[in-house]
Amino acid sequence: MLQAKNVSKTYNAGKKIALQDFSIEVPTGSVYGLLGPNGAGKTSFIRIINQITQADTGEIFINGEKLNPNHIKDIGYMPEERGLYKNMTVGDQLLYFGELKGMSKNHALEQAKYWFDQLEIDHWWKKKLSELSKGMAQKIQFVVTVLHQPKLLILDEPFSGFDPVNANLVKDQILKLKEQGTTIILSTHRMESVEEMCDSVALINNSKKILDGKIFEVREKFKQNLYNIVLSEVNSEQLDVLKNKYNFHDVTDKHGLISFDLSYNEDQNLLLNDLMKVGKIRSFDEKIPSMNEVFITAVSSPQSSIGS
Repeated sequence: MLQAKNVSKTYNAGKKIALQDFSIEVPTGSVYGLLGPNGAGKTSFIRIINQITQADTGEIFINGEKLNPNHIKDIGYMPEERGLYKNMTVGDQLLYFGELKGMSKNHALEQAKYWFDQLEIDHWWKKKLSELSKGMAQKIQFVVTVLHQPKLLILDEPFSGFDPVNANLVKDQILKLKEQGTTIILSTHRMESVEEMCDSVALINNSKKILDGKIFEVREKFKQNLYNIVLSEVNSEQLDVLKNKYNFHDVTDKHGLISFDLSYNEDQNLLLNDLMKVGKIRSFDEKIPSMNEVFITAVSSPQSSIGS
């Protein structure tokens, strides 16, 4: 759906580098996580896609066609800094933004009613934005963003201001849009949302892409061959033999269950055979790092990054 090739952007006559040779490919009908610390370059890239600013060098393609003003109608953008009119009624606001995106009044009204039903906000039509809480206003911003049925949806911190119930409601709607074929770029610092929703990610740090790939593959690249094991009915003598043979971490003994972490990068079957001599295996789990752990490791140690 979207392809960026060697995109670079500077500000202040080249003194401030926002993006350096940034390249990604966003598959059609996927949720793609655009991650990075504050000031890494994410917003600069999003602004280029929306043609708010232009890249200094590089190219962006939408469905194989070089980015141009005609693509604006196919893009929905929900910025982190919200942009609605406080003294305008919700209904008038939705119709206004819908018409700005080329919708007829009737089509905008039809879509607004659909989203009001989906987000359980039927009674808000005549309310002014200033009368709504931050979370309620956030729902209206989301509706404004998706009203014209964009093919490419760009969401910058879409869960900011939501309580857990409403965050989950909006998350479900985003995933439903994905199922219907919408391509979604999600920029967020909520790594749990990345793991739940994203198919692939790219991580930007100091204006450069330092890793990208499918979620599972990225997490796999950062694993450290560490296993968590829980045993019961343990033979103490055999356990001591095992401790001398392997490198144990974080050993706990509670209610007859012994839990520990173990570093191991050989044949797992050999390890399982040794464990069965010690006691009954209650659980044997490889510890795959979370996206939060990947984020911290990659940003702290860029040399650990991976390519496409």
